Amino acid sequence: MRPWQYRLAAALAALLAAMLALGAVGHRSPAPLRFVRGGRFKVALFADLHYGENAWTDWGPAQDDRSDRVMATVLDAEKPDLVVYLGDLVTANNVPIPNATLYWDRAFSPARSRGVPWATVFGNHDDMAFEWPMEWFSPDGVPPVHCPPSVSGCSFRGTPRVDLMTAETDRDGGEEGLSRSSVGPKELWPGVSNYVLQVLSRDKEQDPALLMYFLDSGGGSYPEVISDAQVRWFQSQSHFLNPDGRIPELVFWHIPSTAYAKVAPKAKSKIRRPCVGSLNMEHVAPQQAEWGMMDSLAKRPSVKAIFVGHNHGLDWCCPYDKLWLCFARHTGHGGYGGWPKGSRIVEMSENPFSVESWIRMENGTTHSHIVLARFS
Repeated sequence: MRPWQYRLAAALAALLAAMLALGAVGHRSPAPLRFVRGGRFKVALFADLHYGENAWTDWGPAQDDRSDRVMATVLDAEKPDLVVYLGDLVTANNVPIPNATLYWDRAFSPARSRGVPWATVFGNHDDMAFEWPMEWFSPDGVPPVHCPPSVSGCSFRGTPRVDLMTAETDRDGGEEGLSRSSVGPKELWPGVSNYVLQVLSRDKEQDPALLMYFLDSGGGSYPEVISDAQVRWFQSQSHFLNPDGRIPELVFWHIPSTAYAKVAPKAKSKIRRPCVGSLNMEHVAPQQAEWGMMDSLAKRPSVKAIFVGHNHGLDWCCPYDKLWLCFARHTGHGGYGGWPKGSRIVEMSENPFSVESWIRMENGTTHSHIVLARFS
């Protein structure tokens, strides 16, 4: 094969990979995301909803109802152009039904009912196997478990990542759907939520003005890690889609990298500049290993910020090299921690490009405003 044929073959392979990652082939052809309303694009991050906990008690369903209300409050106040569900939508290890898709689907209801598109990444609890409560082995025994009408029997098994994502995209994907999520390349499995979304320019209709990368940080059914294969996938995608680094990039996954622990304020201390936030009540619980993703991101000036969940007691942003590492805000009333709930909001302006962020609380207030990037 001649050199030009090698180059052509490589280019075609990269193009196909990009089309797959962007959902441009197959049955999924969703409407493009685009800068609107004065050249702005706003994202609401919903992190750690933890639906489905203790469904056999009064407490569990009441917590889910409260999570519904938090998201409704944020959506009605902010009116975002996209919602990112930042992992741990369900506590699958506490869900005694054959699959978690019913709770997974419920998490999208506030966005769906308002016509807001969304994208999801997996957390460590989303596909965990059921953990039998110790108290069920006491004299009281197993409490009555009421399966939803659509479920025939309770099997106490977890639901694989692929099944959860496929159920989402089958119902809410496609040309008329609101889901922008994607089952990522098979060569990256067991990590599934690996894909890229473009936000197109307001004025140049076919030109991307922002790239958003979504990565599966593991946990649950496999180790909490972003693999070397994912690093190479990111490098391939970013070099193909944005070879000169002209397009700004944001990155989303669930479990913080070890870099977060390096820049973190001392746990339970006051958050001081240059970090910005209001909640610093625990140590960072990072991934189990670092296989090069942070090095790849730090080498790309086009990457402006990374957003994660997982730590319910943290909501700060801190600088790392030339980019920002940000936690979302614990949104759901499920999961540990009694701190007030909310959502991190991220708003981009196209021309000149900027990224601003703040926290919108369940009581309607906002705080922790920060500029993450600004081009003059």
